[in-house]
Amino acid sequence: MTTVVTPQPTISERAAGRMPGGLMLLLGLVLLVGGVIVTAGRQQPLWLLVALLGLILLRGLIILAPGEARVVQFFGRYAGTVRAPGLHWINPLTTRTKLSVRIRNHETAVAKVNDAEGNPIEMAVVVVWQIEDTARAVFEVDDFVRFVGIQTETAVRHIATTYPYDNHSEDERLSLRENAEEITGKLSAEIAERVQSAGVKVVESRLTHLAYAPEIAGAMLQRQQAGAVVAARQRIVEGAVGMVELALARLAERDVVELDEERKAAMVSNLLVVLCGDRATQPVVNAGTIY
Repeated sequence: MTTVVTPQPTISERAAGRMPGGLMLLLGLVLLVGGVIVTAGRQQPLWLLVALLGLILLRGLIILAPGEARVVQFFGRYAGTVRAPGLHWINPLTTRTKLSVRIRNHETAVAKVNDAEGNPIEMAVVVVWQIEDTARAVFEVDDFVRFVGIQTETAVRHIATTYPYDNHSEDERLSLRENAEEITGKLSAEIAERVQSAGVKVVESRLTHLAYAPEIAGAMLQRQQAGAVVAARQRIVEGAVGMVELALARLAERDVVELDEERKAAMVSNLLVVLCGDRATQPVVNAGTIY
């Protein structure tokens, strides 16, 4: 499989500095309420600054639900990521980008591509993925959701053109229809390689649609039916030959009747007609001598 060349990430996720949110909430409320009350009663500018300080402290509070994260920036520089759910306090002068780190699904539209033998086929997959590195997801790509979608479609088209829909040859190469598990494993590996620079982890991928394109579906169905008929005929002939051999061996073993080579050939011919025919045969009873 072709190796995917992606730029090396220049940034990685790290934990942001934070403090317990409950303590800072209490401190901020005390400063804000106390400063407002004192300032309103005595008109002292100092206490107004105290109230303003309490307001600034309250701005540093963030609340995270399970499955959420905050990417923190301080004057444009990456300052870390907060992942733990609950109430936290961070530097009030920072900006925070909210991200969901829950597991997501991406289902591609049905794409018409050519397989390795040049036959037009339709193919669609669903990819289960999750953000593993929030810093890369925010800073390494412009839109990580759209990035995952485009890279998934690219990998699907590459896999489709690498393998045939059906393996009609004698070699043991993989085919899309008969080796779905192996193909989806290779597809997951290729998608993971393509999206690693965006900090995304691929959990799994599955084929949701795989079929010949409508313009050749009828011809390919006839081809499959012909192959099935040939395979069935081979089984029938193998079984019939075995039954004829068994019949001749039993007749000779029990000395029921002696047959010359010509009569054996006629018997073999008649038995094969009876056993391999599509329709029921009409027996002809010979009331005289076999000669």
